Amino acid sequence: MKKKLISVIFGLFIGLINGLLGAGGGMLAVPALRYAGLSQKEAHENAVAVILPLTLLSAVLYVLNGRVTVSDALIYLPGGLVGSLIGTRLMKKISNIW
Repeated sequence: MKKKLISVIFGLFIGLINGLLGAGGGMLAVPALRYAGLSQKEAHENAVAVILPLTLLSAVLYVLNGRVTVSDALIYLPGGLVGSLIGTRLMKKISNIW
């Protein structure tokens, strides 16, 4: 029960940080997932899966509220996609120590 409560609290703060900063919830998600028993790599990989829907929701809300235009954000997508592909491949090769 205590572990579930801690997970819910971490989830709340992860969403809050992600909503305020547009990202950064992974800084909290990785330790929370490590606490849940995942290895370092598993925690990083799962943090991305946790952050993705939160980031998409934040982005949609910002666009719907007129705070961001899609055209302003599009210029960053190609580099972000390439960086994501490189990062995903590198993660497989990096030692758990790093």
